[in-house]
Amino acid sequence: MRISFAVDAHCINMSCTVELKTARLTLLVDPAKKAAFERLCAQQDLTPSQVVRQLIREYLAQHGVTYVPSGTKPAPRDPALRAGKGAAQRRKPKRRSKS
Repeated sequence: MRISFAVDAHCINMSCTVELKTARLTLLVDPAKKAAFERLCAQQDLTPSQVVRQLIREYLAQHGVTYVPSGTKPAPRDPALRAGKGAAQRRKPKRRSKS
């Protein structure tokens, strides 16, 4: 039996970083195991997709794999941006023309 889980926008680690892009993951699983998994998810008021996404996040973290969620902006590389300085503080002052 083939099952598919669509990955939706969701919160990560309760910080509500929303992944805007989605991808489909298709896997084969024993029908009895699938039914038991779906029952357990329903008892916990979770969708199978939510549980699979959490398992993937935990597996990546367990193995030290970092990633930037799709659709989010990566951390700024400019040290001035990381320090919280605004664009005005990073710009060079304009030279005054002689009148």
